[in-house]
Amino acid sequence: MTSLNQSAAQRPPKAAMLVAQRIVQDALRAGLGEGDLLAPEKVMLEKYQTGRGTLREALRLLEFQGVIALKPGPRGGPVLQSPSATHLGSTLVLLMQLRSAPFRTIVEVRSAVEPMISSMAANKMTDEELLELRGTVDQMRDEIDDQYSFLDANKRFHDVIAWSSGNALFGYLIESLLSIMDGTLIGIDYPQYRREAILKAHQEIYDALESRDPDVAMDRMREHIQAYERYAERKFPQVMNEIIPWEQRFFS
Repeated sequence: MTSLNQSAAQRPPKAAMLVAQRIVQDALRAGLGEGDLLAPEKVMLEKYQTGRGTLREALRLLEFQGVIALKPGPRGGPVLQSPSATHLGSTLVLLMQLRSAPFRTIVEVRSAVEPMISSMAANKMTDEELLELRGTVDQMRDEIDDQYSFLDANKRFHDVIAWSSGNALFGYLIESLLSIMDGTLIGIDYPQYRREAILKAHQEIYDALESRDPDVAMDRMREHIQAYERYAERKFPQVMNEIIPWEQRFFS
């Protein structure tokens, strides 16, 4: 595999990739944002001095990465999007599958980084973000009998904390891991007593963040992730050792 990686590193970038990079750079320089329409194909062909096939391949690359959506119709064309972390999650799962890395790999990464992220969030979280976090705890309490709604609020709880750290990479990383972390698609279940334990842990983490206490926030998040790991190891040991398949259903 090393020789393949070395040859790939030495290979010059494809023309379509170079055009895709220029399209992104030019859009940023122009101050364009989500929902803005890029230049039509005729203008791009002239601007980038490339063939129609290369340009369309560049646009497909950007579409696959979630950077643009192709709007149909006479007034359509490539529209800038805000890429979802599911693209990163899909890539990570593919790489994990190629390395035969099991589900526990994701648990270990979260156990290592989320306590630190919570500590950072305690110092940087805005009042608006704290209010949003409070809403996820309320939803979990009010809809504890609805596992789907409960797990949705659980995911948003961790998303809010990660993005509140002030570090975009942590935000994308945790959001991407959470797209598969709950494990329901590969057999992990959350009975009532487990949901009650999660709610209690979230309340304690929220209280620490509201108090702006980074040390307690770090400790409570560490305890929370470790409790999840112990539960999964005890009840679903076969799942922890399972290699997650690279399938679209995990990221829809």
